[in-house]
Amino acid sequence: MDVLQEAFLWLNDPLNWVGRNGVLALTRDHIVVSVLAVLLAAVVALPTGLWLGHRRRGATAGVVVANTTRALPTLALLTLLAASGLFGNTATVLACAVFAVPPLLTNTVTGLGEVDADIRDAARGVGMSGRRSLWAVEVPLAVPLIAAGIRTASVQVLATVPLAALVGGRSLGTIVVTGFGTQDYGQVLAGGILVAGLCLVSEGLLAIVQRLSTPRGLRALARDTSDTPSRRARRSQITAPGLAEPTPSGSNRSGSSA
Repeated sequence: MDVLQEAFLWLNDPLNWVGRNGVLALTRDHIVVSVLAVLLAAVVALPTGLWLGHRRRGATAGVVVANTTRALPTLALLTLLAASGLFGNTATVLACAVFAVPPLLTNTVTGLGEVDADIRDAARGVGMSGRRSLWAVEVPLAVPLIAAGIRTASVQVLATVPLAALVGGRSLGTIVVTGFGTQDYGQVLAGGILVAGLCLVSEGLLAIVQRLSTPRGLRALARDTSDTPSRRARRSQITAPGLAEPTPSGSNRSGSSA
């Protein structure tokens, strides 16, 4: 029997969806671990990114230091945590939180760094303090990039949490590990499909949240800057369909006399 066919047979078996080790329970545990990891990373990365981005000093060094954590494989970090006595979902939350810090910190710093200096000067000119300028002017303008960082970190964590099964944790990776243990490769593929599907659904939902969290003015500005001459010409024809280049009256008379 083909492995793909075995995977679909496994997914279509109702018994695989219920119970403590069923798909529904493992999906819930998978999401809970992912949310906790992203929240823990956000508690560290977002305040640090806001502080560095607002000061505009030390931001590059902070981002470089955070990005060095990407050189440490999550599986290696899980192994180190397990060796120190931390097993299961606790180790997974800590390891994935370390993995989620770089995109959160980088996007927050970059978002604040791209706020125009003239806008900052204007905020100070109307008497805003540094803190008020940060929250009333800079953060709203940086929201698209900050939201993109949260979106990227969340999807990355969702795709990494299956490693929890290797250190006694519970996630959709449990299906994959169990399949390898029993040499049921249809189950292995089914677990991979579930993880990929969860990541795709989360990506779509977070993209909608990112769009809704972006201020309306920034969305309108993005539409204007992405406008092309052909679109503007087509829109002008639609809004004024009867306009055409006038022809000289003399040419009309000559044409009629002919």
